[in-house]
Amino acid sequence: MLPSLLFKGGPMLWVILFASAVAIAVFVERFLHCHRAQINSAEFLNGVRTVLKRENVVEAISICDATPGPVARLVKTAILNRDYGRERVRESLEETGLAEVPRLEEKLNLLATLGQLAPLLGLLGTVLGFIKVFQSINSKGVFANVQELSSGIWQALICMAAGLAVSIVCHAAYNYLVSRVNAIVLDMEKAATEIVNIVTESSAQNGK
Repeated sequence: MLPSLLFKGGPMLWVILFASAVAIAVFVERFLHCHRAQINSAEFLNGVRTVLKRENVVEAISICDATPGPVARLVKTAILNRDYGRERVRESLEETGLAEVPRLEEKLNLLATLGQLAPLLGLLGTVLGFIKVFQSINSKGVFANVQELSSGIWQALICMAAGLAVSIVCHAAYNYLVSRVNAIVLDMEKAATEIVNIVTESSAQNGK
């Protein structure tokens, strides 16, 4: 059944299938990236706080280096700038955050674009299918072969169905990834607020 549909779908169906393959690759790569980036921020910050209370800055930085994700990089930035005052720590966190967010959102626009293009590609395949039908009618008139006519209609329907299916999946995948990115950004904001307090408290205690 499936090989038959692929054959009947015409050349535009292969373009739609290629677009769907790209979308799948982008989704899997972004999903794995978000999975690695999202950590237990509270547990991580508690560990860093405990180490900094012992004034072991090198170990705290090592913990950050060993932990994947933007939260760990934010925390490392705050630790490295801890001696320059609270305002400088905040500025450095803002700069790092501005660099990290685009990394999280990378390739999401491609997924959204594929979701918008898929139904248009399906519509193009539909139009090409009906052009094929009318060409057959124009050349043979009332003697047009039913099989020739049906092949064009098959192409039109299959392309439209494939385009809509790919579009639906792309939009669902895009919205899911956006929600994951928003959750990570929220973790980053919470972690940034907490790490400012942690490093400034640590610096104050060391100053005493």
